[in-house]
This record gives sequence, C-alpha cells and structure tokens, in this order.
Amino acid sequence: MNEKKFEELMLDDALDIFSNDIDAILLADAKANTIRTLVKRGVFSDFIEDSWKYTDLIEKLWYHFNNSADDIDKDYHVFLPTSGKFVGKYSRRINIMVNDIIHVIQMMIYPVGDEQYMILLDELDKSMFRDEDMTNKKVDTIQNIYLFSMYIDIVKDTTSSIRVTEISGEVINQQLKYTQWRMMIVNMISPEFQTLFLNETDPENLKRKYAPGQSSSFDCLMKNLEGEFIWVKLIFSRAETSNDNDFRFVFLVQNIHESFVSLHQTLKKYEQMASMDSLTSIFNHGRIETEMCNAIEKRSQSDRDISVMMLDIDFFKNINDKYGHSVGDDTLVHFTQTAADMIKDKNAVIGRWGGEEFVIVCYDTSIEQAHELAEKIRCTIADKEFDKISRITCSIGITEITDNDKFDTAFERMDNALYNAKSNGRNCVKVG
Repeated sequence: MNEKKFEELMLDDALDIFSNDIDAILLADAKANTIRTLVKRGVFSDFIEDSWKYTDLIEKLWYHFNNSADDIDKDYHVFLPTSGKFVGKYSRRINIMVNDIIHVIQMMIYPVGDEQYMILLDELDKSMFRDEDMTNKKVDTIQNIYLFSMYIDIVKDTTSSIRVTEISGEVINQQLKYTQWRMMIVNMISPEFQTLFLNETDPENLKRKYAPGQSSSFDCLMKNLEGEFIWVKLIFSRAETSNDNDFRFVFLVQNIHESFVSLHQTLKKYEQMASMDSLTSIFNHGRIETEMCNAIEKRSQSDRDISVMMLDIDFFKNINDKYGHSVGDDTLVHFTQTAADMIKDKNAVIGRWGGEEFVIVCYDTSIEQAHELAEKIRCTIADKEFDKISRITCSIGITEITDNDKFDTAFERMDNALYNAKSNGRNCVKVG
C-alpha cells in the first residue's frame, strides 16, 4: 500500500489502492457477448472461467437458486438477454457458491459504451452481515409465499422492481417491456391455462377490468424454477393514483401448491364418500346411474361397444328372514367383493342399485362378451361358499347400448332381461 499519509493521498493513489484491493474487474460487451478479464483474484480465480461469454457470467451470477449452485430450469434462461442490459449504474449484493461454500459478493456495473460495461466484483466478509441475514430471513418467511413480484405500467409498457424469491432477496435487473414479458412467460404456463393467462393479462383487459385499488386473481399450473408444474395464484392489483388514466399494477405469483393439493385431496375424499355405498364400498345408486348415463352419451358420440348388466341375488329376503340382517349384510358385502373381483381387469364399474340389486357398466364390451362375463360371474357366485348360509345364486339381465338409446330405453331393456331371468327359474342370464 502507498506509504503516504492519508491526507496526502491523491486520485492516482486511490486508483492504485482500488486496483489492488478489488477482487475482479471485467469488461463486458453485451452485443458481442464477450467478456475480458482485467483482474481476478481470491474466490474469482476459481469462479470466473477464461472461456466464458457475457451470458455465461450473467447466468452464473444470478440464474441459480439462492444460497445454492443449482441452476434454475433452462426454460427460464429465455430472460438472460434482458437481464444483461443496463441503462445506468447498477449495484447489487448476490450470493454465489464456490467449492460448496457460500460467498457474499458486491457487484457494481458501470456502462462505458453502448451495451458495454465495466463490472466490479468484490467478496464481502459474510460475518459482517449476520444480523442483516437474520433480519432478511424473518422478512423472507413472510415474503416467500410469493415466488415472483413486479411493478407494471401498462401505458408505458414497462416492468420494474422485479423480485424472484428463489433467486435473490433483492430486486433483479431486467430491461423488459410488459408485452415482451407476457409473451415469454406464457410458455411457463401449463398449456391448458395459456389461453386464460393471455386473456387475463391482456393490457386492454387490465385497463377495462380493474378500477383503481381493485385486485383480482386466478389459479393455474405454472412451471417453477426447478422445471416442475405447481399450482400458483396469479394476482393483479391496480395502484391507486391521482390520475385515472394511470394503469399501474402490482403483479404477484403466490405458491399455493401444497394447500391446493391438500384441498383437492380432501374434495376427492368427500366426492368419493358421496359416491360410495356405505355397506359395500362400491358406487351407490346415484353414482352408478350417472355412470350409465355417461356411457350412453359416450356411445352416441362413438362406435365403441358398451354393455350394461343388472344382477339380483335370488331369494335374498329368505336370508334376512332366516339368518337376520347382520348375516344378510355380510352376504351382500361378500357378493359385491366377488363380483368386483371378476371385473377388476375389465374396463368396467359396479354399483349398488338398491337392496340386493347391482348394476355393472362394461366399456369396450360387446353383448357377446358381456354375456360371457355374466355367465362367469353367475357360475362363480353359485360355486362359492358363503359364511353361515352355504350357497346362493343370482340372476342377471344384460343389454347392449345403442347409439339411439336414452337412459330409460336402455334401463328398461336391462330390467326386462333381469325379470325374464328371474321368471325362468332364476340362476341364469338373459339378454334384453
């Protein structure tokens, strides 16, 4: 270091101290996508590679997860070109990981020409920021529910104050128009939600839909920085200003994946409970009727074979009268399990129509195939040993859905076929 006294130091001395103390000095040309390293020492001797392009430097500085060396999903690298453009002096503190150690870096960028920059990188003493880090962690506990946030001016077509929580706790540089961002980020939205996203984020829609101070949101699947689609809530809030012709918005992306999945699982659980017969744990009357209606509709829209059958346990009332309802219930459960096992490898569903009557909807099944299946079920039931009552039999009526069927016509044929089976000695299969 210069031996001069402090009060004797001049500009040349300050520049000499600066050049000896700064860890890395780079010259970057964004248009040519090149960097030239003037100085690199300390951690940057291992971090900065001589073969790097300018986009490589930008990617390695902040296109990774915060406090990690893991890169974000490649789809998000589409924003690299706009991340490396600066319209003025820029300073930011970032974290990088080198040799599995996190280093706190102060980055300063000075424009020296048209998209040409001098970049200064200096490692800071992390212990000096321990209290600040603890404070940031407390703030992040609140803010981390928002994966992304930015400020939008629709009239000027600009974005600003962009913050990506998983990359950094600080605002990220992006020289990006709103219309440009919108058409880039739509590719991160799951295809089934892209039309909704484009409609909701359309500038004219935002102007028309939102009054000053009004907020609105919608849920969709969006690719996160790891490349996985998660459920998010996209939130727009129009700022209140003194000028009604201002159209400035705060835009937020909130991670709701865990809560959405949990809610969806709960709803599916209750949906299943509402669709299931409490005794036999197969579809109840309402659900199997819906399944039959859906099958009829599918048949009207295609040429696929669909058949339905109704099963009735023969002389079931005698079981209840002789052995009691508890044994009768056990018999129903055992009967249902047997029939369900017979169709588990088929494209078919079974439901309890009521009492001792059951309906099976068989997709991709002709009437001949349905008759063969019904006979197998009938014979299996007749040969099975049931607790306390020994043997039972069942009667089955089947019909094939036609493209002109309505529910009533198809059900009537099936019901008549079952009636014929019971009228002809039971323990048989009849076609309607």
